Amino acid sequence: MVADERMQCFIRSLDRGSTPFLEKLFSEASADGVPVIRTDTRIFIRTLLCLAKPVRVLEVGTGSGCSALLFCEYGPPAMHVTTIENYAPRIRAARENFKRAGKEEQITLLCGDAGSILGDLTGTFDMIFMDAAKGQYINWLPDVLRLLSPGGMLLSDNVLQEGDIVESHFLVERRSRTIYKRMREYLYQITHNPALTTSVLPVGDGLAVSVKTEEWEYQHES
Repeated sequence: MVADERMQCFIRSLDRGSTPFLEKLFSEASADGVPVIRTDTRIFIRTLLCLAKPVRVLEVGTGSGCSALLFCEYGPPAMHVTTIENYAPRIRAARENFKRAGKEEQITLLCGDAGSILGDLTGTFDMIFMDAAKGQYINWLPDVLRLLSPGGMLLSDNVLQEGDIVESHFLVERRSRTIYKRMREYLYQITHNPALTTSVLPVGDGLAVSVKTEEWEYQHES
């Protein structure tokens, strides 16, 4: 937990919760060990959906489909979600959950490597939700910016990495250092790109909210 635990517990106590179906779905996924967006993040995203009312949504990282169904429940009736997943067991679970929710027509599930799929996508999206391999966010950013409509919103989840992001490179476990370095670069890029206005919030495990404000230019040296 990035923020003070007592304060977060108090804030969560004020929440009236999502629909019974969604609450059950998130509980099932957590019990099965499937990563899901945290309660604090869900609460905040529900509010953002009411404010922004995105119609075309792109999600990178479907998991078992919980977040896509959250978008459909709290977004406008005309919303369509395109979501990308590469892990076969989660693809099966997501398809079953979309069917259980009766949202199969509202959600398009694209199966495969996100980097390849993003490069092939055309058109624009009103909202893009990044919630897949954290070390790949920086590599996907050029396509994400290309696909984000002017005035569109980019949500990047888990950007504070349980607080590791503020630690010295030498204090981070060796196996996590590549992700640490790439996430710090990603945060720098989305907060310094003149095409974006970004706030990084200590919600859940860190949520970056970016709005595309002008035509983008992005240079990344590998």
